[in-house]
Amino acid sequence: MTDTATAPLTGKALLQKVKELSHLPRRETAKRCGYYTVTKNNQTRVNLTDFYDAVLAARGIPLSPEGSKDGRGREPTYRVSVHKNGQIVIGAAYTQAMGLKPGDEFEIKLGYKHIHLIQLDGGKGETNGAHA
Repeated sequence: MTDTATAPLTGKALLQKVKELSHLPRRETAKRCGYYTVTKNNQTRVNLTDFYDAVLAARGIPLSPEGSKDGRGREPTYRVSVHKNGQIVIGAAYTQAMGLKPGDEFEIKLGYKHIHLIQLDGGKGETNGAHA
């Protein structure tokens, strides 16, 4: 075993590795992509379910947008919490679902108990609509 302490691959890195390892059996591919655990008895258990879910998510096909899976952020839940540093992170699953690209801009409007993110019109250098 070579990848015991690395986090499982996700996104484009996962898809690239799956392509590179296409000659191997599924379980070995999943294992080499980091989707396994080692038990107390030193047995390796490959987690094909998480592997398949990650491959589908990397291809933009999340299976349960309501996030009823395991609560560890592996699937979109449409819920976030404020981090210790005061930031709120909107994950890639949401931005991909909306087709957003790096550089897309949003206006932030604060309400009493809500925050609205309003996408600005997409022309380069245009900030028209920022004062709606």
